[in-house]
Amino acid sequence: MGAFDPWDPAFVADPYPAYAELRARGRVEYFEPSDQWLVAHHADVSALLRDRRLGRTYLHRFTHEEFGRTAPPAEHEPFHVLNDHGMLDLEAPDHTRIRRLVSKAFTPRTVERLQPYVRELAGRLVGDLVEAGGGDLLKDVAEPLPVAVIAEMLGVPEADRAPLRPWSADICGMYELNPSRETAERAVRASVEFSEYLRELIAQRRARPGDDLISGLIAAHDEGDRLSEQEMISTCVLLLNAGHEATVNATVNGWWALFRNPDQLAALRADPTLVPTAVEELMRYDTPLQMFERWVLDDIEIDGTTIPRGAEIALLFGSANHDPEVFDRPGTLDLGRTENPHISFSAGIHYCIGAPLARIELAASMRALLEQAPDLAPVADPQRNPNFVIRGLKGLDVRVG
Repeated sequence: MGAFDPWDPAFVADPYPAYAELRARGRVEYFEPSDQWLVAHHADVSALLRDRRLGRTYLHRFTHEEFGRTAPPAEHEPFHVLNDHGMLDLEAPDHTRIRRLVSKAFTPRTVERLQPYVRELAGRLVGDLVEAGGGDLLKDVAEPLPVAVIAEMLGVPEADRAPLRPWSADICGMYELNPSRETAERAVRASVEFSEYLRELIAQRRARPGDDLISGLIAAHDEGDRLSEQEMISTCVLLLNAGHEATVNATVNGWWALFRNPDQLAALRADPTLVPTAVEELMRYDTPLQMFERWVLDDIEIDGTTIPRGAEIALLFGSANHDPEVFDRPGTLDLGRTENPHISFSAGIHYCIGAPLARIELAASMRALLEQAPDLAPVADPQRNPNFVIRGLKGLDVRVG
């Protein structure tokens, strides 16, 4: 078995043996290179996601100095202003207020209304792939589908959509462990450019509201309370980043898993009614978000180990989703798995608000590929991205026919 080493390409290629070793050693373990406490068991990860003694931020209760942490460099401020006003990195009461207001615009009806558009677009993208005899599943289907859907939802004109994915990728680079200076510089630049673009788009929608999510966010109010402009900008960026990064990676991770498990792929092709459980199982089997971090706001104890206030905990989603205490034969891909309490969409107050939309997108592209490309096959083994936290492939070359 390999050791837990998120910078080792061999570990990134297959972290699951190292997770098994971590779980066997105990419930919590300090990892000095990232100054984090690793939590690898499903029961602990699930419970800690709901534990209010932990938080995505500590600034609602402490200054950096009081918490024993150093403030981010001043040159990173544009990234942190953008990031720190989004729901993902807020705690109550700000998180509660913003999520309530966003939920008034991001409703189940809004998502349901997108279904025909998602199915039509997935069918068209797959049709183009088939007509070309194959291509890169990531660039030709997995990526353009969720980017177009969230852009359509937000009301971003088609002519403006090209920079969205690069901006998102640069910003998400900051979520990796110990990002480099170059990564930080790209994230800051993308934060500035994306924020400037959205500020202009919000101004246009204030003047001429439309039937889109940005107009809905502008109109959303609760007892006179409204989202600030920065909260709207941060919400839009979060919805784009979270709304497609996971879907893109779940799509290519999932198809690569299917290609490596031909019996399961054959079963899916023979019975497309398996698509809903297949989506859940593929999200579990090779989790697109491997780790989620939390700050310890008040001392906690795990299995006799006290973790002090000011420490950071790394909740290992990928490990939790392979915990044999919860999943029967966790290393086996089983598209018919019905008992599947995976935590790929997180849990507690930070449960992914876009999970229903992600499921619709994943199912739509899968059905389109099953229907139009029943003989889809890989051309070669793909290269993995070097990142650990956001797990995905650089591409997935496929052939049709």
